[in-house]
Amino acid sequence: MRLLSKLLVAAGAALVILVLGGCVWLWLAPPDLLRVGTGYAAKIVCSNVFLAGRDADDVLTDDVQAPGHPLLRLVGVDVDLDRRLVTADLAGFIAPSVAVYRDGLGCASVPDGDIASAQGVSAPVSEAVPSDDTVSWPEGERVGAMDSRLSTTLQDAALLGSAYRAVVVVKDGRIVGESYGAGFNAQTPLLGWSMAKSVNAVLAGKVAADQGVDLDTEGLFPEWTGDRRAKIRLSDLLAMQSGLDFNEDYGAVTDVTRMLYLQSDMAAYARSVPAIVERGTRFNYSSGEAVLISKWWMSRFSDPKQALAYPRKALFDPIGMRSAVLEADAHGTLVGSSYLYATARDWARFGLLLAQGGVWDGKPIVPADFVTRMTTPTAASGGVYGGAQAWRKGPGDEADAHYGLPADVLWLLGHDGQSVAVIPSENLVVVRMGLTPSRGGYRPQRLVAAIRDALKR
Repeated sequence: MRLLSKLLVAAGAALVILVLGGCVWLWLAPPDLLRVGTGYAAKIVCSNVFLAGRDADDVLTDDVQAPGHPLLRLVGVDVDLDRRLVTADLAGFIAPSVAVYRDGLGCASVPDGDIASAQGVSAPVSEAVPSDDTVSWPEGERVGAMDSRLSTTLQDAALLGSAYRAVVVVKDGRIVGESYGAGFNAQTPLLGWSMAKSVNAVLAGKVAADQGVDLDTEGLFPEWTGDRRAKIRLSDLLAMQSGLDFNEDYGAVTDVTRMLYLQSDMAAYARSVPAIVERGTRFNYSSGEAVLISKWWMSRFSDPKQALAYPRKALFDPIGMRSAVLEADAHGTLVGSSYLYATARDWARFGLLLAQGGVWDGKPIVPADFVTRMTTPTAASGGVYGGAQAWRKGPGDEADAHYGLPADVLWLLGHDGQSVAVIPSENLVVVRMGLTPSRGGYRPQRLVAAIRDALKR
């Protein structure tokens, strides 16, 4: 019995040592997967608290934990309103990550821990022009009576999709229908995820046109010399056919999750990715290429602060996107792949701009040939993607014609069910925002088709 007792004590001591050793290891060198998880949590909570004014616990539960990896249920967050930062970790001490908020630039992940440098990124970003509730949308915020033909459609849970947050319908330049999920309204800024790519592309197109830069110019970055990357053109990045070996799989620690949550300088990481095929020969959807587009057009300004102020000056203010904030990373590069917050009505304004061929209130905002580039399908993508960061086909395997949609429909698509459908031939724009993971099979085409049918009655 004494021997057994000694063995049990020794086994218990060994187990304690093993557990303590594991805890020390997780504290000192947490796996990248855990750091991605806490980095994601800190960033999403930070943006929704400081930009959208939402409750941190609700964001953690609804936006981070409910739709995400089971390990995220172990994540906790701490919000420091005075220092304007959010810290996230697992079990109180494992893989801590921080995100910081800056006026006009939103939140940034700070994986290198240099909070002071990230907070020091600033720009003379002007305040958004105040909204005017006495002026009709889109010039102001006054919206008239909703079209009664849409009332049934905009109450159909199957068409709206699970956890939908906003739907806005624009017909002939006016909002004719809108609906909001519980806890959300017309003033709530919503994350568009990859819909930001289309906005970022427009900014690049404007800079190129203003400065007389040919989109087919090669030699985009000094680091790209001596290999096939030297031949990559801005037009290749815009069409997602650069040949760069960027992995967009969100299921593990890949290029996209590493760039967004483990790198303070996202553009530097994206520039380091090698090219494995010649440009123009392969379509590869890549958030890295969108960040490189941001880096390129921002580098055309001699003063980084001018570049950071450019989206509001050149695009958001002219079309009344007062709520829009395109967030910058810790090094000051605008994350044009993923991080644009705006109300559903402001996303609708951008859709209307594209429906009108880049013209707003009689003034050209986006060069007409660039809008044409966005709507022209590319051969490398098999016709599903346009030449400037917009989709020519909605999500899923079926063609849009399967849903009865016209051939000219243009899509902005984002993670977890964000979409803007633009149909220029019908002067129709449909915005749908939500938290609807693709595994549920939701298809916004059904909603757009039902809205078209209702408006024809």
